[in-house]
Amino acid sequence: MRSEVRHCDITARKGDDLVVIEMKCALNTALLIQAVQRQKITDSVYIALPYPRESLYSRRWRHIQHLLKRLELGLILVSVQEAPPQIQILFHPLPMARKKSRRKKRAILSEMEGRLDDFNQGGSVRHKLITAYRENAVFIACCLEKFGPMRPAQLRSLGTGPKTQSILYNNHYGWFERIGEGLYSLKPAAFQEIAAYPELVEHYRKKIEDEKR
Repeated sequence: MRSEVRHCDITARKGDDLVVIEMKCALNTALLIQAVQRQKITDSVYIALPYPRESLYSRRWRHIQHLLKRLELGLILVSVQEAPPQIQILFHPLPMARKKSRRKKRAILSEMEGRLDDFNQGGSVRHKLITAYRENAVFIACCLEKFGPMRPAQLRSLGTGPKTQSILYNNHYGWFERIGEGLYSLKPAAFQEIAAYPELVEHYRKKIEDEKR
């Protein structure tokens, strides 16, 4: 084993295999780039980091471990709080089969197909995301705003879709009110809330007007 060999922090030989370990006090982009560059020399590349304060089972660390495995890097954790320092090889650099989730893919495709247009801004965290479900609820709200209390079958005839009944019944956003057997109206507070989606509301109001002609 040797340290600082041609810019590699630690190098070692295991039979005919060259092992390279890159060390840093924290995981960052520079370390990942450095480790991936070492893969041009050998497949046996590890990164070594201080043992984290948070649990290795935390969401963040599960994602970190998944990323390193996807990059086919090994991970070594070092505890310097003990004498002598303790070292744990969490996993070795191994080829990883990149499996894809068909269920999650179907969910994304279904959500894309259920949206009228793209009213969201990528990376937005301060604004409510417009999902297909929310969009459907806004359409129903616009119908009730225009025509007053209606039944699910009447709404569906206007094109609100097969989920109309469940959206009204579950009333996830608190916009709807059941005022009779199978009869629903729009709560007064909903008028202000749907105004937060002006482009969507404008589209559905126009759609409703066009349907009336």
